Amino acid sequence: MMNSFNMKTLTYRGLEFLIIFILLPVSFTINYSIWVKLLLGVFGFVYIIFVLLKVHNIKFKVAPHLNWKAFWKHTLFKGIVIATITIIFVWITDKSLLFHVVWNKPMLWVIIVVLYSVFSVYPQELIYRTFFFERYRSVFKSDDLFIFINALVFALAHVLFKNVLVLILTFFGGLLFAITYRKTQSTLLVSIEHAIYGSCLFTVGMGEMLGFPV
Repeated sequence: MMNSFNMKTLTYRGLEFLIIFILLPVSFTINYSIWVKLLLGVFGFVYIIFVLLKVHNIKFKVAPHLNWKAFWKHTLFKGIVIATITIIFVWITDKSLLFHVVWNKPMLWVIIVVLYSVFSVYPQELIYRTFFFERYRSVFKSDDLFIFINALVFALAHVLFKNVLVLILTFFGGLLFAITYRKTQSTLLVSIEHAIYGSCLFTVGMGEMLGFPV
């Protein structure tokens, strides 16, 4: 009975994984009604929140044991490295874009960073870290393979931009975020990290390829 239940659970979660993390993102690259895409996206997100709240009993609150000092130390160090590399990249490829939005549209920059952090980053981390870890961590025997798969599907979520560089950036970003979530088990902390790195790309001039208004 237990084996039958486990097999049914594994089959269901495998189908769930296929639909949410493979078929749905790929389908967004196909030319069909934007309203249908929005409906599918909203339905998928509602399903994920329902599963987190009702099936896994996730409580969205800040845990008191979080090591904020260590988090900020590691995040800011990685942020400086990322900023340095991306500034050099933009300078070499098209220096007219370097800090273009910050200098020319500072108010737009502030608005986009805030909206991006709240309405894009946090939902992404609920889906690709909180939900993904809760639903599929027990399926994988290898922790490294699990982190790799998480980064891979996170990159696939950005396939609609049809840009190889975006896929590479989001894959490595996915690795960083998955490692942070594994260490902290905190949606809040990984969302802050994600928001910092994503805002950094927008700030230095790489926002257009990631869909930021410029």
